[in-house]
Amino acid sequence: MRAILFTVLIPGTIAVYIPRGLARTYSAQFDPGLFRYVGLLLMLSGFLFYLLSAIAFLIKGGGTPAIWFTKPLRFLIGEEPGKLVSDSLYRFTRNPMYLGVVGFVLGEALWFELSVLLTYSVVLWLCFHFVVAYIEEPHLREREGKTYEEYLKAVPRWIGFRSAKK
Repeated sequence: MRAILFTVLIPGTIAVYIPRGLARTYSAQFDPGLFRYVGLLLMLSGFLFYLLSAIAFLIKGGGTPAIWFTKPLRFLIGEEPGKLVSDSLYRFTRNPMYLGVVGFVLGEALWFELSVLLTYSVVLWLCFHFVVAYIEEPHLREREGKTYEEYLKAVPRWIGFRSAKK
């Protein structure tokens, strides 16, 4: 139940509520042509990436997608997984949830033909990159030690992009 609440509150806000507000506020559009339909594919795959990753966190890690510094809210949204999840989509990227959310927002930008959502998806990815590189990875290095170091070497931070820090 907490994973559902977390999903509605955090990714729901980032991928649905904020884009809806931006769409109502900014009307600048672009014409992606037939690529507009790629937006549907990106939304679907983004949703599935997030869903499969959240399920892996629950089943394999024993926690929710809540980041470690949200401990004061654990009664509401749960806690980070107790153990490192490194299978399923986590074999291909260390951050499939973040990729799923960004993919979903990028899909919205294409489908609804809104340039503000294209910009938002880039800003969102940059924010996620900062959180991952400077908050989550140092935390997991400290918590998981050598196991996480080996995982860093084996799996790229983002699909196809290896981490610069080894």
